[in-house]
Amino acid sequence: MNRTHADKIASYVTALQALKDDDRMRGLKPRAGIDFVSNDYLALASAPRMRKAVAAALEVGTPIGAGGSRLLRGNCDEHESLEAEAARLFGAETALFFGSGYVANFAVLTTLPQRGDLLVLDSLVHASIHEGARAGRADFRVSAHNDPQSVETTIRDWRAKGGTGRVWIVVESLYSMDGDFAPLGELVAIANRHDAFLMVDEAHATGVYGEQGRGLTAPYEGRDNLVVVHTCGKALGAAGALVTATRVLRDFIVNRCRPFIFATAPSPLTAVAVREALSILQQEPDRQQRLANLVAFTHREIARRGGRSPSDSQIVPYIVGDNARAMMLASALQARGFDIRGIRPPTVPAGTARLRISLTLNVTEDDVRTMLDALIEETRGDAR
Repeated sequence: MNRTHADKIASYVTALQALKDDDRMRGLKPRAGIDFVSNDYLALASAPRMRKAVAAALEVGTPIGAGGSRLLRGNCDEHESLEAEAARLFGAETALFFGSGYVANFAVLTTLPQRGDLLVLDSLVHASIHEGARAGRADFRVSAHNDPQSVETTIRDWRAKGGTGRVWIVVESLYSMDGDFAPLGELVAIANRHDAFLMVDEAHATGVYGEQGRGLTAPYEGRDNLVVVHTCGKALGAAGALVTATRVLRDFIVNRCRPFIFATAPSPLTAVAVREALSILQQEPDRQQRLANLVAFTHREIARRGGRSPSDSQIVPYIVGDNARAMMLASALQARGFDIRGIRPPTVPAGTARLRISLTLNVTEDDVRTMLDALIEETRGDAR
């Protein structure tokens, strides 16, 4: 390597070395072992009905790519049909399909909140929400996690200091690293009290909770101050995200949202897959029930082994604390045939490195039993 090239990349090398020294260096690994890591909660990603739906669409000539943005020739019947069905199922006035949940969150937050508005973000919302807030026009504050009083105080303080715009409260309904639920009822009440919008990322709840998998926002859908992001790459087994909102907000996004206007539309085949997933939610409710049974079984098994369940959901964090120890424990479980990954800062707060154990219909009760036994053995009985 010549000196000039070395100088150009020196800062990158230094940054990577710092990550290694702090046991935070990331790398890509192939799939291997029993799935305790994916978000394929209902095992739809490889479901026969999903494959058949996509194959049938190909057979009748559905294009693989959209070929352009939605505002050009990229607006396909498959997108329109999916959005109509999603709006009907979720009980919203309209829906709009994006290429990913990350893009959907970023798109909404850089388009709808205006200069002079305030975003109040729960401290543990997804990185895409933080990035959207930083890139958008509105000011933003961070409230304490799952603390409605903190949200209320943040709004009142902002108003007291002269804030006159619209307030946007932004939360996840189910948090991806702790597996805990947002107090949506209280947040809806705060939004109503302050004439605010409530934006909810349902990434880990869509398909899993609510009647027919409509999510935790189902009781509140249809309100003119609610915007919901339903991610399609987790329990729905495909990719993309559906934003449900009023027609006015949808039309504003279509006309003003740069990530929508200037991006090639999602694959029509993906739209077909997502629509099939929505049909499965309605026609095969046993999947949702079987997952609920597996979640309840897992938490009972943790208690039977003397542990305390850190959540009530399909996301079960095992807090280790030290980065290196978390990765060593993950490697030990992988060597025993369980695909469990370590999660380190900045994805989670410093000092809370953990294993994130995800429960899906890709595993059985026997798999759960043997995984918990292995975890106890690897931690010398120190189950948490």
